[in-house]
Amino acid sequence: MIYVISGPSGCGKSTLIRRVLTGLAGVRFSVSHTTREKREAEVEGKDYFFVSQDRFLRMVEKNSFVEWAVVHGAHYGTSRRELTKDRNLDVILDIDVQGAAQVRKKIRTAVFIFILPPSFRELQKRMEERGLDSAAAIRKRLATARKEVRSITSFDYVVVNDDLETAGRELESILRCWRARLAVRQKSLGPILRSFRGKG
Repeated sequence: MIYVISGPSGCGKSTLIRRVLTGLAGVRFSVSHTTREKREAEVEGKDYFFVSQDRFLRMVEKNSFVEWAVVHGAHYGTSRRELTKDRNLDVILDIDVQGAAQVRKKIRTAVFIFILPPSFRELQKRMEERGLDSAAAIRKRLATARKEVRSITSFDYVVVNDDLETAGRELESILRCWRARLAVRQKSLGPILRSFRGKG
């Protein structure tokens, strides 16, 4: 199953996703390509594939991405290869609402989850405290956040990241519950159901 997780920059998506990856087996993270500069703590191939704009655009021309968008002046995209390299695992995508809309058109079975901060003021506070962006960049991200929140009705689930522990459990519960759907478990239930058809 493909889980698409979106939300405003600074809402805590990455932190919540890391918690799910640590606490739940059988799930992996889809590493996106980006043209933005690598931050000090980020690892190539784990957080992102950092590429030049020329290489990114060549990949666009070759239809290498299932979704891509320009966000805050940088290009981001999810390669088709990332979604197909291990079909035995569930896949989590951390993408913006533009990318989510593209995936929604192409992969009808994907599950869409929106991470919402408890308030606009709290989002602003988190952006300022993490110290990753200039004041101008923060203003731009906050303006984008106002627009992104409008798309919330197109998502299947909403997790409010007020308390990290609670939000983490909630996000993990969504994945666990989805795995228990009859449509998902149909094949594995065969032997159990057949055992009830015998005599005795």
